[in-house]
Amino acid sequence: MKVNYEIVKQRRDNIMVLIQKLGKIDVDTLANEFQTSKITIRRDLQYWEDRGAITRFHGGAKLVQHMVNHNNTNFTNDRYKHAIAKYASQFIEDGDTIFINTSSTALLIIQYIKHKRVTIITNNAKSLLEKHDPLVSIFLTGGELRFPKEAMIGEFALNNLRRVSANKCFIGCSGISVTNGITTAIQNEVPINEMMIERCNGPVFVLCDYTKIGNDHSFTTGHIRSINHVITDINANDEQCEKLKEHGVLVTKLKPLNKI
Repeated sequence: MKVNYEIVKQRRDNIMVLIQKLGKIDVDTLANEFQTSKITIRRDLQYWEDRGAITRFHGGAKLVQHMVNHNNTNFTNDRYKHAIAKYASQFIEDGDTIFINTSSTALLIIQYIKHKRVTIITNNAKSLLEKHDPLVSIFLTGGELRFPKEAMIGEFALNNLRRVSANKCFIGCSGISVTNGITTAIQNEVPINEMMIERCNGPVFVLCDYTKIGNDHSFTTGHIRSINHVITDINANDEQCEKLKEHGVLVTKLKPLNKI
């Protein structure tokens, strides 16, 4: 049987995106997410371990380090994520109802909403653990809870989203480009992201680090026309950012916070 190396490469890239996002993950979860065998997943993890990106342990794998280097030894992913979330929070006004998806960066917005009555609707169960202002109300979509992201998915979640609307939407992604719009590596989150965009009556903000800009992943969750503002970091490719701007998308590139 001939191996389609493009498919293998795409799957391995998507696996790495998840590990970078979560820090560590188990073989069973990866096999379920990518609908392939555990043997194949172990082979993919071995590929990344051979390249020094991860360390395998019994039943899973983890990142070798949580520090991301990009022409700057002080580049810390968390400091950029907080910078993006803090900046995004300034667009939230008193009385707003907002959507937040399972993005770890978008989730951080909750910490930066201060002294405003805001309603947050999210399918991210981790939102319950986030410190937030007492004026902020958090509503969960409900649905099937999928680990390790603690994402709420499925028809139950979709039915609840159909009954509500928001005036702003803050979502993360695995990739964004003018060709394929917003893309993700996780198929079962596509309908939720699509519904949030559809049920939003105002601007849609995409929050992502530089690695997502100009990159595409397996599943499309939104057309480039549905995006109003991309908030990313200073390492984002200038050419790719200009392409987004040419399609009417506002792009903001941020420096990391000095401290969290």
